[in-house]
Amino acid sequence: MSSLSRRTLLGYTGTAAAGTVAAGAALSTGTQAQADTGPDFPEGTKFSGYVRMPGTEMTELTVSFTVSTTEAPAAQRISALEVANALNELAAARGWPPITFYGTPAPAPLN
Repeated sequence: MSSLSRRTLLGYTGTAAAGTVAAGAALSTGTQAQADTGPDFPEGTKFSGYVRMPGTEMTELTVSFTVSTTEAPAAQRISALEVANALNELAAARGWPPITFYGTPAPAPLN
């Protein structure tokens, strides 16, 4: 899993979201895990999220992305959850709290 601990995810995004991230990370590393996989987003869904730096009113990080791996073999596919985890690792390395990404058109949490 990423450098973000399950405890950090639980504290920030809630139990269900942390379980989804943990399951996705375990599956992407080849470890078998049985957990709720979360909402099923269609190919090309736009995800976005933002977070404020703790202790500030104006310092904000906003990130959005879309992943589309049409017709790519399974071994080359990159999931939206993998991208969200990688972006959160980068943000954490710079001192930002984890970002919860939501998919559109219906807002639903990815991580």
